[in-house]
Amino acid sequence: MLPGYWTLLGLVLPVFAVIAAGAGARRAGWLRAEADESLLKLVVNLLYPCLIFSHVLGNAALRAPGNLLAGPLLGFVTMAGGIVLAYWVAKKAGFAVGGGLRTFAFSVGIFNYGYMAIPLVEALFGRETLGVLFVFNVGCEAAIWTVGILMLAGMPVRTGWRRALNPPVYALAAAVALNLGGAAAWLPPVVLESIRMIGVCAVPVGLLVIGATLVEFLAEPRTLVDRKVTPLACVLRLGLIPLAMLGAAALLPIPRELKQVLVVQAAMPAGILPIVIAKHHGGRPLTAVQVVLGTTAVGLFVVPLWLKLGLRWIG
Repeated sequence: MLPGYWTLLGLVLPVFAVIAAGAGARRAGWLRAEADESLLKLVVNLLYPCLIFSHVLGNAALRAPGNLLAGPLLGFVTMAGGIVLAYWVAKKAGFAVGGGLRTFAFSVGIFNYGYMAIPLVEALFGRETLGVLFVFNVGCEAAIWTVGILMLAGMPVRTGWRRALNPPVYALAAAVALNLGGAAAWLPPVVLESIRMIGVCAVPVGLLVIGATLVEFLAEPRTLVDRKVTPLACVLRLGLIPLAMLGAAALLPIPRELKQVLVVQAAMPAGILPIVIAKHHGGRPLTAVQVVLGTTAVGLFVVPLWLKLGLRWIG
């Protein structure tokens, strides 16, 4: 039996609640801006790799060649395709280079593939599909640091590929190799439990930092919604792109776990990463903020609808 809208909304709300808690902690002065960089380094270099290890070791779904090979490819294609589609549509709609076109396309194309998708995948499908999500996300990372960066700032592909090779990717490669070698059966339980305990911190800490980061843009509420950027971003990120991704999930001859990953990723609003990248690579951060906040606010109500439709499509 498929879960209903309110059940799915109940899975989505805690994610938004933790983001709101991060915003509240920043406003209360408990989570200061100086801590953001160190917390993000902790998440990326330790917590997230441990989360990957805990869900890859002993994962039968990640012994299937279809998941290991098609996962990264689909991650790359869906994200790079979204960036290119957003660029083409925005250009037709009158956006121009120098006026936010590149930042808009970059922000719309990058869905929230990590911290928002992880708890939903785990709640809906369990640890095997969550392991496949991490493999899928390798392709997403590659698309961001190659197609995405070239779109936004013209960074050389060679530099982009180097940025895509980060601690989570190394952790995934090691975890997949150990999983294929049956390491879950011979590693000491104390090691596995320690990795699990560290890993469970990754998502809540990441979401708290996301909420805290968004606060700095709330000082001028009138600038957060743009009559051109916000509606078009929602139509693309929460309309056309999910429809294409769900069509792929329904029609492609791929393993069940990968179909489930596509359903969740199709429903996601824009990720927060484009705000940070736009700041450092000559983009327009305000445009990225308008895309992220607009799709996230509307996504609170739309995400459960896409999840319900996607679950029905893939049976």
